[in-house]
This record gives sequence, structure tokens and C-alpha cells, in this order.
Amino acid sequence: MWQMLLRNWLMGTARKTMRKAATQAASDGTDRPNATPDPPPPEPTPPSVCHVGLVFALGIEAGGLVDQLRGVIMTEGFGFVAREGGLEGKRLVVVESGVGSAAAARATQALILGHRPQWIISAGFAGGLHDSLAQGDIVMADQIVDTHDRQFEIELKLTQENFASMRRLHIGRLLTVDRIIRDPDEKRALGIRYGALAVDMESCAVAEVCRNEKIRFLSVRVISDSIHHALPEDIDFLIKRRTTAGRIGAAAGAILRRPSSIKDMWQLKEDALVASDRLAKFLAGVVGQLG
Repeated sequence: MWQMLLRNWLMGTARKTMRKAATQAASDGTDRPNATPDPPPPEPTPPSVCHVGLVFALGIEAGGLVDQLRGVIMTEGFGFVAREGGLEGKRLVVVESGVGSAAAARATQALILGHRPQWIISAGFAGGLHDSLAQGDIVMADQIVDTHDRQFEIELKLTQENFASMRRLHIGRLLTVDRIIRDPDEKRALGIRYGALAVDMESCAVAEVCRNEKIRFLSVRVISDSIHHALPEDIDFLIKRRTTAGRIGAAAGAILRRPSSIKDMWQLKEDALVASDRLAKFLAGVVGQLG
């Protein structure tokens, strides 16, 4: 239904533009009886094709990459934000979907409908589920699973040997869940149960849409919290606020409940900015290699 509404909105906007142009042309012809009539307005163009679309849950995850884009055009609607720009000689569309599988699936479908990307990358932060992963490490998934027995294989064109010279890069299984995993013991248990290196909340949903739409897909994640790192109690509530006012209100409430949380939130922000920049540098290299 929402896809039909989006199509209707796009077509309605195009029709309004054409009617406005036609009215203007008729008015010009009335004011200038002997003038040559203006040519009819052009037909609406189909959605333009971009090389790579990237789906992030949060703006702070995408920020490092957005800063590298040239000629950024931003659009907002239907619960997500999209920024279009150039990088490494390619045209990219970076979408902030919101947190969770449902939001990521909707944003991915809209990205495909509006831009027909040749590749889609699910990108952002992930929690480490293995002792070998430290904060700031990069994970490229060759398989994605979730807790509902869904599984998606990802054929990486480069082999493990090709990545051997890249420090702090790991290739393996990524687990998608429906909530933030805060506790180190639970992280370890999930890593053992599913044989996964890291955990996120969106990649499985993005992979499913891409498989159905026959779009080539990758998942690239940066470790924001290692297996030993216990996240603050307020993190789940904070990241689900979509507006600035909502985030400020959530932060204020967290501070009132637990004054020491202000230190936690400041550290989380600092760590997130560093992780976003590291992820952006790696993604720029990946985008440059995609054909």
C-alpha cells in the first residue's frame, strides 16, 4: 500500500508540475497573441539509476560517509531521509531508515523504487560477538542469519586472501536480531549459538528485499561495542527517538533517572563519531571497487 501511495505522490507531483507549465504557457500565449506558442512541457522522466544505495539506521552512523559526498541533495519523507551525491566517480544515495527490520525494509523498497541502485549496502554499527573483534573493527558479512531461521548467503567477489593486507577487517557470519544486545554474557551466548561474529538489527531485512528485487547486496558494519562492552541501560530508548526534540527529551529523562548517564551518553557519542569515520573510509574503498 505504501508503495502505491509513493508512486501516486510522485505521479501527482509530476502532473501538477506539467499543469503549472501548461497554464503558464497558455497565459503567455494570451498576453502575446502573435507570439510563437511555447513547446509542450516534457514528459516526466523515470527514476534515475544510481550506482550504490546505502541503508543506515541512524544519521550518526551515516554521517562520516555523507561528509565525503559531493553535491548532496537531501529529500525527506515516509519516515526516512535520503541524501544523494557523488563519491569515487559513482552516484550514491544514502538512506537513514530508522532502527529495526521493518523500517530498514521500507526504506530499502523506497530506495529501489526511486533510484534503482545497481548495488545496495546495509551499513552501520554492530555489536561484537567474538573475542577477536575490537571496537572500530570492520565486519563484511559473507552470510546473514536471524533468530527466525532466515539465512542469506553473500558472494564476495574478493576472497579472504585479497583482504589479508587490510588490518582489522573480519569476514564471516552476521546475526540480525530485533533488539539491542547490551549484556556481554548475552553477546557471548548469541555468538556461540549462531556462530556469528557480530550482531545488528537491520541487515537481514535489507538482504531479503534485495534478494526479492534481484539487487546485488553487501553488508558492511563497524564494531561500536565489543563483546566485553556493556551498553548503558538507556541506549535502547534513546536511539529510537527520531526527532531532535525526542532525543533531547529522552536524554533529559535519562539524566533525571540516572545522573551518571550523562557521562555514558557523552562517551557513546564520541565513540560513535570515531566509528562512523572509520566505516566511511572503508566504504569509500568498497564503493570504488564495485562495478
